[in-house]
Amino acid sequence: MSRRELLTPAVVEPLLRGRFGRPYLWVEECASTQELLRRDDLHEGAVAVTEHQTAGRGREGRAWDDVAGRSLLLSVLLRPPAGAPVEQLSLVAGLAVADAVEATAGMPTAIKWPNDVLLADRKVAGILLESRGGAVVCGIGLNVNAEVDELPPEARVTPGSLRTATGSEHDRAALLVDLLERLQRRYDEWLDLGLGLFVPDLERRDALRDRRVRVGEVDGTAVGISSNGRLRVRTEDGEVTLVASGEVVQVSD
Repeated sequence: MSRRELLTPAVVEPLLRGRFGRPYLWVEECASTQELLRRDDLHEGAVAVTEHQTAGRGREGRAWDDVAGRSLLLSVLLRPPAGAPVEQLSLVAGLAVADAVEATAGMPTAIKWPNDVLLADRKVAGILLESRGGAVVCGIGLNVNAEVDELPPEARVTPGSLRTATGSEHDRAALLVDLLERLQRRYDEWLDLGLGLFVPDLERRDALRDRRVRVGEVDGTAVGISSNGRLRVRTEDGEVTLVASGEVVQVSD
């Protein structure tokens, strides 16, 4: 990987179009970008980016594997008001990622509740939220230019990348800047109007709708995402249960 391909401040900062990405913290390698934002002196919108994580994390303590220089690996510092339903931010960020991927790839995306983004039925991105002292660090991992043999073979959800879906390489810097702008817009709208504003977009992209699922002890058919971000599951008795969190397992008929 040549120096010109790196997402250095010299490459990215001149392209930024909003307050997200300021300050822009970049290192070539780190354990996790989440850790780079665990500082009290950073204001909302600070972004940490790396080319490779040696201990990248997903939900439920899973590892997030990457190939250096092939992905977008970033964390964004958010400081929502006290009492805000911060768990909804996984869907807010998921929509921003889906928007950016769709615009870049020219293909429809889907969201698998609560935090995965799919392209061509394969997982290309995941969201990780971590709260600390009133702040939320939103981690995003997005497979951009990885080839098939570079993706983890034993992932829980079949992985993909923009490259495997489109057959082309994509400009990571341009995609990063677009993603940050879209995330800022979605986040500001969420602050002003709440998640209910996004229900039509979530419904349109809902990868689980009408699928048999199991979430913890709840077993039934996914029938949508509620305005408070919960998964709606219709059980065999016809009742609809709202699931706040948990690991979704798709059940074969």
